[in-house]
Amino acid sequence: MLSLPAATGARVLIVTDAWAPQVNGVVRTLAALASELDSLGHEVEVIGPDRFRTLPCPTYPDIRLSLAPGRRLARMIETFAPDALHIATEGPLGWAASRWARRRGFAYTTAFHTRFPEYIQARTRFPPGPLYAWLRRFHGGSAGTMVATESLRAELAARGFNRLLSWSRGVDLALFTPDPAEAWPLPRPVFLYVGRVAVEKNIEAFLALDLPGSKVVIGDGPQRVALAARYPSVHFLGARHGPALARAYAGADALVFPSRTDTFGLVLIEALACGTPVAAYPVTGPKDVLAGAEGCIGALADDLAVAAIAALAADRAACRRHAERFSWRASAEAFLTNLLPMR
Repeated sequence: MLSLPAATGARVLIVTDAWAPQVNGVVRTLAALASELDSLGHEVEVIGPDRFRTLPCPTYPDIRLSLAPGRRLARMIETFAPDALHIATEGPLGWAASRWARRRGFAYTTAFHTRFPEYIQARTRFPPGPLYAWLRRFHGGSAGTMVATESLRAELAARGFNRLLSWSRGVDLALFTPDPAEAWPLPRPVFLYVGRVAVEKNIEAFLALDLPGSKVVIGDGPQRVALAARYPSVHFLGARHGPALARAYAGADALVFPSRTDTFGLVLIEALACGTPVAAYPVTGPKDVLAGAEGCIGALADDLAVAAIAALAADRAACRRHAERFSWRASAEAFLTNLLPMR
C-alpha cells in the first residue's frame, strides 16, 4: 500500500458521483476526508458531477447523473496527474474512471458506501442479486474496496467481494457538542430522526411507532410531503446544517435510526457527540457504532419502540465519551494507508 501518512505532498484524486450540492452521508464523508487530507499536507482533487452535464436520477431528482463523462473525465485525470486514484461511487463517473484506469494498467481503490441493491429493491422491488453481481464486477477491478464497518466487511465477503479494507468514519467534535441545545417547545420526550426522507431509510418504521412525547424529523427527500400529510402529529422541520443541526441533536431525548440498509450511519455518532443516545435495529452500522461503549449509550432491538424507550435511560456523558473515539483525522489516516501508487 502507499506509504502516505508519513509523507506530504502526495496528489490524491477522488472521483465521485455523490458531491455537493447533494446532501447525504457520502458527500459529508468525502468533504471531511478532503479537508483532513489537505491539513495533512496532501494535494486533493475531487471530481464530481458538478463539472459535467447531468440528468436527474429516476425517482430521486436531487441526485444528478453525469452524461457521457468519459473523455472529459480522462482529460481531468491526466491534467491532475495523481499519485493515487480513489473511486468513491459506482455511478457514471465511477465506471468511467475505472475503465480509464484499467485500460492503462493503473491501480486504484474503491469504496462501498451505499447498498444500492436494497435501495433499488425498496423503490422498484427489483431483486438485489443481479445488482450485487454488477457491484462485484465494478469493485473487482480495484486493488481494494474500503468498507466502514467489520460487519459490512463480513457481509460483502460472504457475497463474494474480495480485497476488503477497513475505513471507519469520524465526527466533528467541535461542532457536535452537548451544549447549546435546542429548547424544543414540545411535550417530552422528544424522539428525533435525522436523514433523508426516503423509502430506503425505512422512516415509516419510526413515524408509526406508538411513543410518548413528540416526534421530530429533520431532513428532506422525495417522501416528505406525502409523509407529512399521513402523519400530521409529527413535526417535519426540513433540512438543518451546522450549529442548527447540532442544537437539534443536543436538545433531543433520543435519536431514532430506523434504517436497516445504511453501511454506517454518520448521524449516530453526531447524536452521540451531542450527548444524545440512539435507538436502532441490531443491524450493520448501529451495532458497529455502539460496540465497545463504556456505559449505556442507547439501545438496539428488533422492536424499535422498545429500543426507543430503553434509550431514554442512557448516560448522556457516556454518549459523548464514546463519540470521542471517532475522529476525522483517524479516518483520513486509515484512508491513506489503504491507498497505493497508480503506477
